[in-house]
Formats: sequence, structure tokens, C-alpha cells
Amino acid sequence: MENKEYLSTRVVSQTGVSVSHCYQCGKCSAGCVLASDMDYPPSYIMRLLQTNRLENDQKVLSSAAIWICLNCENCIARCPQEVDIPKMMDYLREESLAVGCIHPQARPVVAFHQSFLDCVQKTGRLYEVGLILGFKLRTRRFMQDIKIAPSLFVKGKLHLLPEQIKNPKRMKAIFSKTIQQRNTEHQ
Repeated sequence: MENKEYLSTRVVSQTGVSVSHCYQCGKCSAGCVLASDMDYPPSYIMRLLQTNRLENDQKVLSSAAIWICLNCENCIARCPQEVDIPKMMDYLREESLAVGCIHPQARPVVAFHQSFLDCVQKTGRLYEVGLILGFKLRTRRFMQDIKIAPSLFVKGKLHLLPEQIKNPKRMKAIFSKTIQQRNTEHQ
């Protein structure tokens, strides 16, 4: 990790979420439907951030948990301190991408995310065939789900050509501005 500032400090400054408000009651983890699939449940992620140790910050950013989180908001609904863990998880994913320490288990999630954004950036809408192709190329899972494709085409769920928005330049400008802003924040 390049930045020597503790991750908890950056979380507060970028999201307004203060990890120090968590007093480790564990309700977030108890209510998380995916906690058992995570390497670190939400309460443990919070604890790692609270330690203000660079090695724990690295554990958080390279964890699978930040990518597995669905942002369903069960955690914040159960939290007596109303700590916005979903907002924090979004930021942690951005940081993980920025420093390039993505957990191997999370690579398909990242591939899907990037394929989705590429489709929206190019067409202004979700283009399912483009999304699928981008995901398959990134993950090399060419044969996965191949049997369902014909029925999706027959049912009209997959269109060969993407729909376009009226002003694609505006969409490209939004993406350019966001990328420029993200690059400025990570310098």
C-alpha cells in the first residue's frame, strides 16, 4: 500500500463513516446473509480497521469479504450506532482496485463489475450480450451457461445489437469526469 495514512482515516474523510463508532456488538455479522461465506465478517472488518495498523489495512483491502458484500443494508438496519457499512464497503472496493490487491476469489466479481461498466459507458444502457462477452473474456469461463443462451435468444431476452441512448457523448463525459476525479483522489 502506497498511502501511509491509516485506512480508517481515509474511510472517514471519503465517506463520513467512522469505524470508531462500532463497539463490536456483532449484530452486523449476525444479520449478514453472506457472513459465513466471507473470510472476515463485517464486525471483524470493522475491528481490523479500528486497530490502525497498516498490516490490518492490507488484510481488509485484500479480503474477499469486501467483494462478497451485497450492500443489502441488513447490517446498518441492525446496527445500534447506525454505522453505514455498505457505504464503507463501496469505498473499500474502490481502494482495493486502486492499490491492486484484489482477493483471487473476488476476481469474477471484479470482472463482472468492469464488464457492466464498459457496456454502460459504450451504449448508455445495459447490453446483455456485451456484458456476457466481456465477462467471459475476462474470466475465461467460455462454456459456463452455454446451454441457456439459445433459450434466452428465443425468448427475446438477448438482443444481438445494443440499444443506444440519445446522447452518448454525455455518458462518455460522465465516465471521463468520474475517472478523472478518482485519479485525483488517489494521487
